[in-house]
Amino acid sequence: MSDIVTKNGWNTLTRFTQARIALGRAGTSLPTRPHLEFQFAHARARNAVHHPLDEQTLGAALDARSLRSFVVHSAAPDRATYLQRPDLGRVPSEASKACLGAFGAGGCDVAIVVVDGLSAFAIEQNVLPFLDLLLPQLAAKGLAVAPVAVVRQGRVAIGDPIAAALGAKLVVVLIGERPGLSSPDSMGIYMTWAPAQGTTDAQRNCISNVRRDGLPYDEAVYKLMYLISEAFRRGISGVTLKDETASPARLAGGAGSNFLLE
Repeated sequence: MSDIVTKNGWNTLTRFTQARIALGRAGTSLPTRPHLEFQFAHARARNAVHHPLDEQTLGAALDARSLRSFVVHSAAPDRATYLQRPDLGRVPSEASKACLGAFGAGGCDVAIVVVDGLSAFAIEQNVLPFLDLLLPQLAAKGLAVAPVAVVRQGRVAIGDPIAAALGAKLVVVLIGERPGLSSPDSMGIYMTWAPAQGTTDAQRNCISNVRRDGLPYDEAVYKLMYLISEAFRRGISGVTLKDETASPARLAGGAGSNFLLE
């Protein structure tokens, strides 16, 4: 059977990437194996989009880490509406606005907003190990962190009104990114200084593809802590704040090391 498959001369490069390259051919078509692998990857991506976030399990895990949390629902009442109306995913529902008002804008340095986005699977896989590295570094810098907001049916911008209601100087949004055919579990990080309703994407810094097979957690934390430090020092974020970290943070001590920015 393998004799009918014509191999591609570039197949030695597949060890460097998960991208679909050098698949070969059987006649004028794809061989059966890569065709089935493509269908499987497509099904995983679709499942990631529709997979509901288990906020109760996530809340229990945060509680076990002595982190207070609360749930926010966007104005999108269900997944179908969320996918068709991105604008509704950017604002809290009326009930959630009332919940946020109960906190009072007492003030804090950093608000962490965990959002299901387009892949709740990414949040379930990545957010806890990421926070386990991030929170000690925020504490070491003396930054007060608000209770964690866990958002259903949310988009990136929903972090702004949540952080504003909590009186936060800066918001970090952890969100499930749009699934790719090789990355249904990719988490994105969006940091914004002085968050408020109406903040534009130009005022955010993004760190993308945070996952076990993508950007490692320690490197993502290293980059984020640099951006947070500079945001507090200079009072800016977004296009005016560049990521000037040296590339691979792991050069400073290997995967799993702590990189505290002074």
